[in-house]
Amino acid sequence: MLLLSAAVPDMLELQYELESKAAKWYVTIDTANAFFSIPLAAECRPQFAFTWRGVQYPWNRLPQGWKHSPTICHGLIQAALEQGEALEHLQYIDGIIIWGNTAEEVFEKEKNRSQILLKAGFAIKQSQVKGSAQEIQFLGIK
Repeated sequence: MLLLSAAVPDMLELQYELESKAAKWYVTIDTANAFFSIPLAAECRPQFAFTWRGVQYPWNRLPQGWKHSPTICHGLIQAALEQGEALEHLQYIDGIIIWGNTAEEVFEKEKNRSQILLKAGFAIKQSQVKGSAQEIQFLGIK
C-alpha cells in the first residue's frame, strides 16, 4: 500500500546526492505517459469523473493535474525498482538517473531498470533514454 505522505523528493536534495556520487558515466530514463500507465480501480473511477457537454466521463487511468498523481506515480515506480533490487539510482517522479564507473556498467544497469519498469506496466520513451555519457542533464541540471 502506498502512503500519500511519502512525498516526491526535493530536487535540490537530489542534486546534492547526485553530486556526491562522483561517478564517471551516467544514463537517464524517462517513462512515457507514466500517469496514464497506472490504472484506477473500478470503484475509484466515479471519484475522477468529469462532465463535458452534459455527459459524465470517468478517468480509467491516473489523471494528470490531480495533486496526488506525482506522489502515487513516484511511489509505484520506486516500489517496482526496489522489488527488482535495482537500488543504485535516483528518481524524480518518472525520471531516473543511473551512474557507474564504465559505460558498459551503466548500459547494463539501464537495460535492467528498463526491463523492470516494462514488466511493471510502464512504457519507456526510447528517445528520452540519454547516455551512456560522462556528462548528462537530469531535471534540467548538468
